[in-house]
Amino acid sequence: MTTIASSPSPLAPVRFVHREPLLIAGFGDRFTADTTSAINALWQEFVPFFGKIPNQVGRERYGVSCHPDRSGGFEYIAGVCVDTVDDIAPSLRWVALQAQYYAVFEHLGHLSGLGQTYSAIWQQWLPGSGYVAADAPEFECYHGDYDDDSDNAVLEIWIPLSR
Repeated sequence: MTTIASSPSPLAPVRFVHREPLLIAGFGDRFTADTTSAINALWQEFVPFFGKIPNQVGRERYGVSCHPDRSGGFEYIAGVCVDTVDDIAPSLRWVALQAQYYAVFEHLGHLSGLGQTYSAIWQQWLPGSGYVAADAPEFECYHGDYDDDSDNAVLEIWIPLSR
């Protein structure tokens, strides 16, 4: 079930979606708020493997933030949806996302502005929304036609919510 609600600028209207489980496999590493700029290098390392991950489902790419620690670190996995991890190389990381209720936001524009969209979500929308972020992974969804270099690109940011 999806509903639309208004949200403050610069955010496009938020959608609320209950998403079934996802299994994401790809390249991962640990980051902090001070090292997030290195996530781009992780994506560059992963791109040649896109479409070659065993058991890949679909053409979407996912950026999953998960496994936070007490010092502000987190794991980020640049990957794809797979239907099983049985044939996944040990060098790849994977994460199972449970069925979850999400607020889904669109980031409109160049990837360099992604941090501003995240700030608007966490500092403007969430505090006034009446919702609470769930203790679950959040993720970005880059659809098959996503162009990293476009100023008109659209990607989705999925924030897990407690109900």
